[in-house]
Amino acid sequence: MDIFSELKKQIADYQEQSQVDQVGRIMEVKDGVAKVLGLAKSRMGEFVLIGQHNISGMILSLERNIAMVVIMGEWSLVSEGDQVAGTGQLMSVGVGPKLLGRVIDALGHPIDGKGKISIEKYIPIERNAPGVIDRQAVNTSLATGILSIDALVPIGRGQRELIIGDRFTGKTALAIDSIINQKGKGVYCIYVAIGQKQSKVAHLVAQLEQAGAMEYTVIVSASASDPATAQMIAPFVGCSVGEYFRDRGEDALVIYDDLTKHAWAYRQISLSLRRPPGREAYPGDIFYLHSRLLERAARLNEELGGGSLTALPIIETQGGDVSAYIPTNVISITDGQIYLDQDAFNAGNRPAIDAGLSVSRVGGAAQVKAMKQVAGQLRLDLAQYRDMAGFAQFGSDLDSETKKKISRGKVMVELLKQDQYAVMSLADQVLTLYAGNGGYLDNYSSEQIKTKVLGWVNYLNDSRQDLVIALQHDKNITPELDSSLKDAANKFFKETEDA
Repeated sequence: MDIFSELKKQIADYQEQSQVDQVGRIMEVKDGVAKVLGLAKSRMGEFVLIGQHNISGMILSLERNIAMVVIMGEWSLVSEGDQVAGTGQLMSVGVGPKLLGRVIDALGHPIDGKGKISIEKYIPIERNAPGVIDRQAVNTSLATGILSIDALVPIGRGQRELIIGDRFTGKTALAIDSIINQKGKGVYCIYVAIGQKQSKVAHLVAQLEQAGAMEYTVIVSASASDPATAQMIAPFVGCSVGEYFRDRGEDALVIYDDLTKHAWAYRQISLSLRRPPGREAYPGDIFYLHSRLLERAARLNEELGGGSLTALPIIETQGGDVSAYIPTNVISITDGQIYLDQDAFNAGNRPAIDAGLSVSRVGGAAQVKAMKQVAGQLRLDLAQYRDMAGFAQFGSDLDSETKKKISRGKVMVELLKQDQYAVMSLADQVLTLYAGNGGYLDNYSSEQIKTKVLGWVNYLNDSRQDLVIALQHDKNITPELDSSLKDAANKFFKETEDA
């Protein structure tokens, strides 16, 4: 064989098989942000691996020949000249039913010491919100077990209801009670802790475990000691976990606690990326950040399974200022707000919900008929009580009608007081307001009202279960049921009064 001829043949038949890897080099590292040269085919939001330690990063800005990567791990281990490998994959999180009962970080890794989580699939943390055609109207109630919310500002499945108030006014307590009340109702809950102390998250997990709520709950924690990037993506991770259940035709509730710290983290990252600051030093796209997150909450139509994702974002105000930049942004995105008043909280009215400033724009359509029947005049009674109580303190010469309205308002204020973790069933809520509306509690002192109404509810649950079962089944106070309830109320309150 002619070796020379064979070599010429092999050279002629040679076909180049090259493989191009997306690899770049770090030019500069500062404040958790790496300036990377290369990565020519990279995309916004792409997941990258940095250096020999394979530290996670995400591309958040693209310039000519330069990719700005925010480092999601210990950025002190990253230095100039390190290699950055693109994965071609957008930032994703592992989802599946095995997440229930677990605590994960912003990257989806378990941090509760219970071992590895079995993942069903990975989905991007950034997804398009469902379109108008893909949605259906909010017409199914999401009961929170909190009387003042279910009566005054009802929440529907697929709604976005903002919880807003100053620090230490009970915002997280409302969210936790809402999770506890979903037990046995087929609603999966996701609680996203943003910028909180790890001790607070541990206490929260312990409370949920004690209430038996962790079995249907996922906790996503990006604590105050985690990088700002982790705090920024944590709500999107929690939303994707909720969308997994929603897309299976099930109902999910996601709580973002809180979006104020989320905005702070995004501002920190944006300033590190040298983006131009705007109002209060926030970047210009801060509104878009929250809108593309909250718009993903929806109730899908029947063709897509009919699942729902309800969002309860939390915003912390400073000095009760709801006109600040972030509060007004989120108020304009959501379908209503539950405003917690500092003065009411200090006065012992807990939950400290301000009935005048709180509103639900779509939840009323999801409120059951029985609740509408007993809560229809509640907001008006409270408003009249607030106005008349201010005048009453200046003199005692009041007509009988005014005295009656003030007395009724005092009763309703007492009935709306509720301890934490003491969630109420729909029937108990309706029966409580029924006693207040009927005037059966008008002649009792504030200290006696709670005892009397508790005795009334227990009396019906023990001695007249037929009425309670009828109310739970029909969710409507029919004329026949109304007549039976009146007879039962007259009998109970007359007997207890005589006693």
